Amino acid sequence: MTALAGLRVLDLSRVFAGPWAGQMLADFGADVIKVERPGRGDDVRQQGVRARDAEGKESRETSSFLAMNRGKRSITVDMRSPEGQALIRELAVQCDVLIENFKAGDLARHGLDAASLRAVNPRLVYCSITGFGQDGPYAHLPGYDPIFQSMSGLMSVTGLPDGVPGGGPMRVGNSVADITAGFYAVAAILAALRHRDQVSGEGQHIDLALLDAQIAAQSHVGMMYLVSGRQPPRVGTASPITCPWQAFDCSDGQIVVAVGNDTQFTAFCQVLGCPELPADPRFATNPQRAARQAVLVPLLADRLRQRPVADWYAAFDAAGVPSGPINDFAAVFNDPQVRHRALRQDLPHPTLGSVPIVANPVHFSATPVAYDRAPPLVGEHTDEVLREVLGADDARLQALRRAGAL
Repeated sequence: MTALAGLRVLDLSRVFAGPWAGQMLADFGADVIKVERPGRGDDVRQQGVRARDAEGKESRETSSFLAMNRGKRSITVDMRSPEGQALIRELAVQCDVLIENFKAGDLARHGLDAASLRAVNPRLVYCSITGFGQDGPYAHLPGYDPIFQSMSGLMSVTGLPDGVPGGGPMRVGNSVADITAGFYAVAAILAALRHRDQVSGEGQHIDLALLDAQIAAQSHVGMMYLVSGRQPPRVGTASPITCPWQAFDCSDGQIVVAVGNDTQFTAFCQVLGCPELPADPRFATNPQRAARQAVLVPLLADRLRQRPVADWYAAFDAAGVPSGPINDFAAVFNDPQVRHRALRQDLPHPTLGSVPIVANPVHFSATPVAYDRAPPLVGEHTDEVLREVLGADDARLQALRRAGAL
């Protein structure tokens, strides 16, 4: 039995944030019905690297779609048609959760907004994920991940300082604003379901904005500004509040060291062969080290350059000093800890033979994560879902197709 067995989710979302939330609910055992446009499907079916089938031929399946949609059943519905809109309303009556990420107000034109659908299913938890929220001066605007990385302040603290080669604000390498919003959406949906089932008996509307989520996720960095009134510095791989806490050059690559307390700094210096540094009053405590990074870091960097990454990593591991190599993805998925934790899984796929996925990181003791469906083909489960959930027969399916609803 999975944690969310018996929960049904109608996923009207596209691209990343909403589908990421839907995928996590599917991992936890919910029946997630993904609604796509007939013919084209989700926008991310046209984004990313094309996967190759068992014969090495390029397929229509993209890395972006495969990353966000395992565990779901795909149906195609044209929500622009009256028949398609009626079908969504029927499905919403049979679902516990609806996820959508249309621009604010778009679904109201079709009678598919939260108020309309909760009128026919008061128990529905309706989660809207938009760029800027359902209200405010920017509510009407579209947006994608880099916009929210820039507007949230994230890019202002990411990258090398101004005035050095390559300096300036930098985008985080993955779509972190989308993924962060997806995580907040899952937490909010589960909280709303508990309130429905334990307190009110009714669902509610969740209004989640990517900008809000990414600002909230700045956490201690945003709080540095609120407490001090000063812009947190952009320091590359280093930290403005802890030292040593950064990447260092070794003889054959780079290693990241994250010394979190004075005891670890003593052990770190023992490994480096400079046991006198912890006794130096300039470096005795973390605030002193953080304030004097310009002096301390060159002393450490000179020693770290003398040996290869593997030597330092082994030595720091033995001494209890947190460190790690900067892995490319080949190294990531070959790492013995990553392999032990089974973070790569392979699922059977109807056209690819099998497809690799990055596993869900949660390990339940009693309700294991479900890996029973590969990311679906466009409309793969349309007939199956409509028969099962709505009791549609052949005549009705044919009528819906004639009307252009499917």
